[in-house]
Amino acid sequence: MKRYAYAMAILAALATWMQPATADTFPSKPIRVIVPFPAGGAIDIMVRASGQQLSKELGQPVVIENRPGASGNIGADTVAKSAADGYTLLAGTSATHGANPALYTKLSYDARRDFVPVAHIAGVPNVLVVTPASGMRSVADVIKQARGNPGKLSYGSAGSGTSLHLAGELFRGAAQVDLLHVPYKGGAPATTDLLGGQINMMFNTVPVALALIRSGKLTALATTSPKRHFALADVPTFVELGYPMVQSETWVGLFAPAGTAKEVADKIAVALEHALQDKTVADALKQQGAEPKFMGPAEFSRYVDSEISRWGAVVRAAGIKLD
Repeated sequence: MKRYAYAMAILAALATWMQPATADTFPSKPIRVIVPFPAGGAIDIMVRASGQQLSKELGQPVVIENRPGASGNIGADTVAKSAADGYTLLAGTSATHGANPALYTKLSYDARRDFVPVAHIAGVPNVLVVTPASGMRSVADVIKQARGNPGKLSYGSAGSGTSLHLAGELFRGAAQVDLLHVPYKGGAPATTDLLGGQINMMFNTVPVALALIRSGKLTALATTSPKRHFALADVPTFVELGYPMVQSETWVGLFAPAGTAKEVADKIAVALEHALQDKTVADALKQQGAEPKFMGPAEFSRYVDSEISRWGAVVRAAGIKLD
């Protein structure tokens, strides 16, 4: 009986130790945030801009770890298979939790089932740009040229299935024009060829295109944001121009593995909301052309569902497959 009682006491202690983290005890050690894209990119910059203040709010170090590959799928898979204790989070994006579920038929994770949406951080819209030498000064000019030369007006992107490509697909469908898509291995080489006249136009993220627009090397025709972007106040939106479906942005938010306690996710969300309200964080995001926008777990979950459905429809209509 003594042995039995001793064994039961050990099991009880183990059960207590193995219980998932709660808001009362969380966090008691550093938190790791997996960024599934390379360091220095738009996603990485947005996460790091808020990470330091998030660490202060939670009282524990927030360690940013880049694990790029397969359009974000490698990093997403890592977090999906991690312990559901709140200590490993994913910087999920419009790729991992938007287009990828439709682009890849053999994903190793389920964007809806394997994650708990915690909070939305920020997003950056796309902007349609051309060179001054193109002679095009408006979206109407682009459409006129495209209809006069079906299949010949080219637009570059950072690769098939990227947000820059899908923005082009949205425009092509909304304007009912036949455009030639030219995929590159990244936005930088596409931008180089645009400047060199090898392609006619491209959709680019605002942070990347901003310096070239301000220097006069590129002309901004319209943004894909629902309202005018604060850094491009004189540039109309596609919504204003009569194309309400042409809305897209590269967004990022925090996700936890499925099974993470609600109170833990809520505690992270509250800390992130406070971090985004910090002027230093907001200014750092805006300097990159990013629009801080907090969404808590419930609102963010609805947004993610809508993004997966929306981009899935676009991908299927365009017939894009990456595996």
